[in-house]
Amino acid sequence: MPAALDSVAAQRRRLVAARRAHWRRTRRITAILLLAWLATGFCTVFFARELAAWSLAGWPLPFYLAAQGASLVYLAILGAYVLAMRRADRRFLARLKDAPEAAS
Repeated sequence: MPAALDSVAAQRRRLVAARRAHWRRTRRITAILLLAWLATGFCTVFFARELAAWSLAGWPLPFYLAAQGASLVYLAILGAYVLAMRRADRRFLARLKDAPEAAS
């Protein structure tokens, strides 16, 4: 009986370790993408005067970046989040499947 309890305890430790690794990876992905979002929103406004000398299709570059470019970057960030989280979830599920079942 104690061997079965040790097996259950070992499986529980592996599960907890897999969950911690998954959430650590999730927080890191979220932080990186939030920084990209912040940089996109902040840089467009902060550097607007310097970028005003350039134009794209007849519009000043800061206007174009704020109106169109930022929206496209936000969509790219969402796509990157979906792909990264899909990969992280697959890794987590693979770690769960690799963990041996508790002996009954």
